[in-house]
Amino acid sequence: MGDDLKIKGKAILFSEMTPPSGKEEEFNDWYDGHHSPSHVQGVPGFISAMRYKSDDGPHYLAVYELTGQEALEHEEYKKRKLTPDDPTYQMLQSVSGFTRYIAEEKSFETASTASLYGLNSQIVYCQFLSLSPDKTPDFVAYFKDEMISSLRAEATWRATRHLKIVQYDPEPYSDLILHYLDEINLEGRFWETRSAGKFQPHNVFYRVRGSRFLKTE
Repeated sequence: MGDDLKIKGKAILFSEMTPPSGKEEEFNDWYDGHHSPSHVQGVPGFISAMRYKSDDGPHYLAVYELTGQEALEHEEYKKRKLTPDDPTYQMLQSVSGFTRYIAEEKSFETASTASLYGLNSQIVYCQFLSLSPDKTPDFVAYFKDEMISSLRAEATWRATRHLKIVQYDPEPYSDLILHYLDEINLEGRFWETRSAGKFQPHNVFYRVRGSRFLKTE
């Protein structure tokens, strides 16, 4: 459990970006060598970060683990966000496909054999939902009674977390489900159809890229 606590928080910062054409290597050098490690090491409340890449072109995701959403209210984070250094400013002016979601964890389920909560699995499958307040209890019941029990029968499943989105850009989604998997079988369309009928999530998946950035003491 000690190792688990070093990588997982109670909230996340979920950020997607597409690098400018012809600058993918430069983008990754900036993200891996400067942006992610700088935030994890330098901003109080940031615990760790993992980067992912989409199979559909050069589109990237970073998931930052936070002690809580209050980490983004810290003066150090505000300073970096409002007055970024020159490399960050220049890169952010050129990226596209930008999203930024802040979400608080409401529920977490893990396979009994999962290591490090499964958060270092090769695939993260993301389901975005727009739930009205009257639909939320139905989804919570579905999540606990149907989704998780079904996932436990999947050999590649390692963990699932339900998060409530508290800030969004650009789409006004209310909830985010992250499934952590060893691999994904797209031919069976299991992930697309499991909850599409009732809750109609927007589904995307990413493969892990590199190693997790960890705060060092």
